[in-house]
Amino acid sequence: MENIYILMIIALVALAAIDLVVGVSNDAVNFLNSAIGSKVVSMRTIMIVASLGIAIGAIFSSGMMEVARKGIFNPGEFYFNEIMIIFMAVMVTDVLLLDFFNTLGMPTSTTVSIVFELLGAAVAMAVIKIMTAEDESLANLSQYINTEKAVLIISGIFLSVVVAFSIGAIVQYLSRLFLSFNFEQKPKIYGALFSGIALTAITYFIFMKGLKGTSYYADIKGSLEGNETMIIAIAFLIWTSLSYFLTVVLKFNLYKIIITVGTFALALAFAGNDLVNFIGVPMAAWNSYEAWSVSGVSANEFSMEVLAGKVPTPSLFLFIAGMIMVVTLWFSSKARKVAATEVNLARQSEGHERFEPNAMSRIIVRSSLGLMNTISAVIPNGIKQGIERKFDKPVVNLPKNKSYELPAFDAVRASTNLMVAGILISIATSYNLPLSTTYVTFMVAMGTSLADRAWDRESAVYRVAGVLNVIGGWFFTAFVAFLTAGIFTYLIHLGGITAVGLILLLVLVLLAKNYIRHRKEEKEKAQERVIKRAELITAKEVIDETSDHIAEVVSRVKKLHSNVVKDLSLIHI
Repeated sequence: MENIYILMIIALVALAAIDLVVGVSNDAVNFLNSAIGSKVVSMRTIMIVASLGIAIGAIFSSGMMEVARKGIFNPGEFYFNEIMIIFMAVMVTDVLLLDFFNTLGMPTSTTVSIVFELLGAAVAMAVIKIMTAEDESLANLSQYINTEKAVLIISGIFLSVVVAFSIGAIVQYLSRLFLSFNFEQKPKIYGALFSGIALTAITYFIFMKGLKGTSYYADIKGSLEGNETMIIAIAFLIWTSLSYFLTVVLKFNLYKIIITVGTFALALAFAGNDLVNFIGVPMAAWNSYEAWSVSGVSANEFSMEVLAGKVPTPSLFLFIAGMIMVVTLWFSSKARKVAATEVNLARQSEGHERFEPNAMSRIIVRSSLGLMNTISAVIPNGIKQGIERKFDKPVVNLPKNKSYELPAFDAVRASTNLMVAGILISIATSYNLPLSTTYVTFMVAMGTSLADRAWDRESAVYRVAGVLNVIGGWFFTAFVAFLTAGIFTYLIHLGGITAVGLILLLVLVLLAKNYIRHRKEEKEKAQERVIKRAELITAKEVIDETSDHIAEVVSRVKKLHSNVVKDLSLIHI
């Protein structure tokens, strides 16, 4: 019997490694998109910085592991064999669900998926126990589920959608009023002040708030708590002074610093907050197995109260997980596909719209325009003209064949995205709340896009439709995660190790199928790019040849005109 659970542990470890790959492929864009969209920092540099952030954040993530152990259900109400079924169903569902969204190129939430998978599997197992017990009814379901904690986590996740969008829009609007689109022409002190605020916020919340809940915080707790105001003031003065020196004396681009530090901070927060989504369940399964194997009690009688206590995660496991995340970050092609969706919705310029407008997007846009017109009517003309000047976009003259080099948005918006998202995620991490990094970063980016007037009258219906599609996918994630995990739990309960084997085989088949499909799409796109390039070259040749002919004709006309004028002058003489 013990060999069965050893095999399940091995399977869970393998699923955790796969989950890290598919999870990072979906979530990596959360901290890369600002740098990708602004093109202020080279891709190589930003990848190195993000890798360092992930590696360090992984080490700081041990405090979040409790969510997978006892955050959703009451472990003491389940036996060891039941817990192993729950964990197996959760990991299988998570791998399949995240890979499905990656293949579609749609960002989803690894936090929402793991939370609702744990909830669905726990509810299914609780129902099975209740139905097989003679003295229990469905009214007893609440004793199996950590209702208070589950409601807190779920409400925190979905509240992040509204909070992130609103704060992102407000901060970006104020930033644009302060700096305008011509921020490079502003006095250097303006950029230094913005940099000081951004870097102070990022460093404070990452390195102070983000450290709470980890084993490292106890060593510095006495020096930090109670001195927050002084630390913030000193950090602001240091960062502002340093920023002013760098921009005035060394002529350094401050926004490169903000985006680089912000990307590092967001990668750090991502690893600290989301690593639990990938290895929390297997680690809980391993802790469960260790406790059961030395107990001498049968698997169907050993209560899992041991999971209610805090168990530190070995640093080696965290390091290995961090390295898998880093390698995936560098080599995942699906990550680029997911990134394109968010960048496309947030871009300042016009272009191909991926999503088609729908009735809901038209209603939202129409209502928003009506509200803005009402607000605009009560604002004095002088103030409106001043605001409009802040939003005047500089004209960038590039040859048509160089238009692809234009960034999706400028450095100010990229900095705001990173600053706001990093703060919100770090706060959640400090309170051990699994706030969705995808929800936060995506909605912050959409909020800043709205405030920056990236959604004009023509593109708004398309962009809003895209946002609604993505949000709809999030609700789909929650529903499918809950239902699928529950179904897998029931199947494993019925079929035992045979069901586990068949389900794992199904996972391999579906992963292979999605991989082949993705590779085929990538080859087709690559071929299309080659064809388009060939067409451009052909078109260029035609244009060049035509230009030569036109130049020759103009030259001949000019020469002919000169001869005619000369002959007329001779006749006149």
